[in-house]
Amino acid sequence: MKLFTNIRLSVFIPMSVILLLAIIIGVVAPESFYNIENAIVQFAFQNFGWLFQLSSVLFLGICIYLMASKYGKIRIGGPDAKPELSTWNWLTISLTAGIATGILFWGIAEPITHFMNPPIELGIVAGSEEAAMFSLSQTFIHWTFSPYAMYGLAGVGIAFAVYNAKLPYQVSSVLYPVFGKRINGSVGAIVDNLCLFAIVGGIAAVLGVGTMQIATGLNIITGIPNGKVTWIIIVSIIVATYIISSYTGINRGIRWLADKNTKIFIVLAIFVFIFGPMSFILSLGTQSFGHYIQDFFIRSLYLSPIDGSEWPRWWPIYYWAIWLAYAPLMGMFLARISKGRTIKQFMIMNVGVPAIFGLIWFSIFGGSAINLQLNGAGIWESIEKHGMEVSVFSFLEHYPLATITSLVFIITVYISIVTMADSMTTTISSLTVKTSGGRVSEAPGRVKIYWGIIMSSMAIINLLSASGKISGIDATKQIATIAGFPILFFMLLLAYTTLKLITQQEKYDVATFPESAKVILVDDSKNES
Repeated sequence: MKLFTNIRLSVFIPMSVILLLAIIIGVVAPESFYNIENAIVQFAFQNFGWLFQLSSVLFLGICIYLMASKYGKIRIGGPDAKPELSTWNWLTISLTAGIATGILFWGIAEPITHFMNPPIELGIVAGSEEAAMFSLSQTFIHWTFSPYAMYGLAGVGIAFAVYNAKLPYQVSSVLYPVFGKRINGSVGAIVDNLCLFAIVGGIAAVLGVGTMQIATGLNIITGIPNGKVTWIIIVSIIVATYIISSYTGINRGIRWLADKNTKIFIVLAIFVFIFGPMSFILSLGTQSFGHYIQDFFIRSLYLSPIDGSEWPRWWPIYYWAIWLAYAPLMGMFLARISKGRTIKQFMIMNVGVPAIFGLIWFSIFGGSAINLQLNGAGIWESIEKHGMEVSVFSFLEHYPLATITSLVFIITVYISIVTMADSMTTTISSLTVKTSGGRVSEAPGRVKIYWGIIMSSMAIINLLSASGKISGIDATKQIATIAGFPILFFMLLLAYTTLKLITQQEKYDVATFPESAKVILVDDSKNES
């Protein structure tokens, strides 16, 4: 049939069946949907929480090694490859595609929560200076170098496999050193199905968080009821926008959105810094960064095995899970826009720059929020009463032009979700169509529309299934953890194969060593026949 021309049916059909089945269960039996989610999350935390924590440190160490070593000079696409995007466009797309609504939602909510409700097992007094240090340093752990290393590692491995080893544009290509030509068969189908499932769960979580924040803001400003009907309308508008943007391709929709999104981020940060307690922000941010450096390993590996705190499950494990869920497909996307750059440049742009941006953002917004709380603003009290999604609007009430800035913030959340979902819809669609070695092309528009609708449906079902059980925010944490759990093991294998691809480049790098690499690739295929 013409409809399935160039479609990878081994990925498209199994994942369509699984996701449609999940949507049906969510509609027919939402309580069962929740119970299944909860059981999987509890199993992952109890048995593999230690591996989540260790892996976050391992991935960062590998990225630092690749950037600082001689391998940092390797150019993606070979010595003669030229960049396809300007440095500014590369920066804005890389930054905004991975951020989504994260820093907008959690920029206030997370620092204030850690400040006023630190883990009781650590004996930190809420509202104290120690709590403030814990608050920002732990937020830095969750939002700077460690998580972006997951994107960076996946991205550089896939980029090398596609542009240097001339393998197909799919996540599974990075596993060539272990599986050889089987990446084009059953192994590749299994891996790509797994990654596609994970990213749909991750996007559903982000869509859920952003939808609740937009709905809350609209309720505060306009009085529009904040409920299920509003959520469905908001998700529908977001989906329609990002499908249209994805349809136009990277060089039009995504580039334009990323440029505007980045500029709004910068303006918002400057606004809060100028009208906020500048000296306090700088002092608290500086001291917290010192605590981050000093306590990096302690904070990164905290699991509470004796006291049995649930805090690691709902904070670091959730974060690593959702970052991991995004990592393979985000890596695939970052690989696509990084041809012509060296590995060192890749790591600086995709790990260093967003991490530094995160340090600045959370210092400004988190520091300002903590200062307001200390001066009786009642942000924490608003969160306790109305949920985390109200935090930023409670915060903005204490700044000039509160209504206008709140509207700008809502628009920014909307654009951020669209930018992220746009890039991921484009990448998911590319994963489900056939490609040849070293070639990357746009997926058909009908494929993008299909996956856009599937992802939005998962977001709505997950939100609605939370009713009467847990909050919408906790529901998004559940589905994110489920999405990232299986990817943890894939990423460990990816770390090994990426190191093998790059450190043995003369064996795999067709773009740079065409004759020797070609012989090795042919020999590997023959050995597996």
